[in-house]
Amino acid sequence: MTATIIDGKAFAAGLRARVGDAAAAFTRAAGRRPGLAVVLVGEDAASAVYVRSKGKATVAAGMESFEHRLPADTDEAALLALVERLNADDAVDGILVQLPLPPHIDERAVIARIDPAKDVDGFHPVNAGRLATGLDALVPCTPLGCLMLLKDLHPSLSGMEAIVIGRSNIVGKPMGQLLLGESCTVTTAHSRTRDIAAHVRRADIVVAAVGIPAFVKPDWVKPGATVIDVGINRTETGLVGDVDPAVAAVAGAMTPVPGGVGPMTIAVLLRNTLVAAGRRAGVTVDEGAL
Repeated sequence: MTATIIDGKAFAAGLRARVGDAAAAFTRAAGRRPGLAVVLVGEDAASAVYVRSKGKATVAAGMESFEHRLPADTDEAALLALVERLNADDAVDGILVQLPLPPHIDERAVIARIDPAKDVDGFHPVNAGRLATGLDALVPCTPLGCLMLLKDLHPSLSGMEAIVIGRSNIVGKPMGQLLLGESCTVTTAHSRTRDIAAHVRRADIVVAAVGIPAFVKPDWVKPGATVIDVGINRTETGLVGDVDPAVAAVAGAMTPVPGGVGPMTIAVLLRNTLVAAGRRAGVTVDEGAL
């Protein structure tokens, strides 16, 4: 058996096209384009590439892109002041502060200052709490993209056993909440989990978000399971995921690295920006169709 490769790139292209059509409808109804503000502090090379990609994708989807690039020695007070200005700017529907921030800036303080209605990353405690309690929320982009890929493959996830490897606020925790919301039985595994392979072997769905190259081994995976590899690890041989590629001989379906989850993150960011714009402007956006 060889796993079906889940083409995140193709799915993301379709999502971006749907968002573009809906953004055009929003612009006609609201008399302005949805607006996304991205803030980059410092010159981290990977972050700079992400910011450029986000800017291009935002414009291509018919939205306004506002980029704010600040020097690495920007102090926390200045960054918080910029966030407050963006909160108050009616042209801005979504605010994304690119992480990681320089070590002298408290990331939690910055995230908490963003207006939850503009928090398109879904990291604000209000959005995290709403997700955890089953209320409408802006949801972190990567986990929501993973869920979209899973539901495209399995229209109903109800009753399936899922394991999320990783407990970060960015991926692991919200991924678990989303799967619970789909009535999966969810295990969260992490660095302290004993006999992690035994837990993984029970799972119909494996989401690996641990940041360790080729961490998930073929003999860990239940034959026919669906494997979502969130990892992007730079090694001497190139980009590799958190899942050993040999898992493809066991799994029923899996995402490749690159070309799996990665393209979904920016596509869902555009989707979240449009959803935020619709809610703020009182313009109906068919969120279920996105």
